[in-house]
Amino acid sequence: MTFPQLEKNMTDVIKEQQVKLGYRSESVYLFYPLLSLNRLLGTCLDADQMTKALSAFCDFAEERLGQIEVSRQGNRFCFVIPTQGADYVHAHTGEKEFIAELVRVISRPGTAIGDVLALFHAYSDAVHAEKVSHPEYDYLIYFERGEPDAYWYCVKDEGVHLTYHRYTPEDYRDFYAEA
Repeated sequence: MTFPQLEKNMTDVIKEQQVKLGYRSESVYLFYPLLSLNRLLGTCLDADQMTKALSAFCDFAEERLGQIEVSRQGNRFCFVIPTQGADYVHAHTGEKEFIAELVRVISRPGTAIGDVLALFHAYSDAVHAEKVSHPEYDYLIYFERGEPDAYWYCVKDEGVHLTYHRYTPEDYRDFYAEA
């Protein structure tokens, strides 16, 4: 099992939350469908097997993220990351990371898609950017080599501001199979 990959995804989500909402030393709730967990862990487990595997993951990540609580409803899992985890992410990630800069650019009044593309290109010369015809988003943008960020960004021009959602490539393909 690839526990580091799941831990990285969790810390990435916590970092994004902290950048958007501000850092607070508090518990964080993260929700994952079984399919995403199987992908992140490199497994093919059913929900009961995953519950057992996640106990080992919690032991693996405890030193950094604290005593994680895991619950589930059907094939949806809830992770409660204690304040220790939020504090760890805050202390071990920087404000100059791509996601922090993207959130600042997107949330600035008057930001246009060209500003977002300029940020991506400031980090890499290998950027995939395409205008799409989809009701939920207008652009799909990602780093072709997965560096410095392996997520795929769906950007929507709301007229007065831009919004985005980010996905792992595999989750994107599942959610937007027709895209």
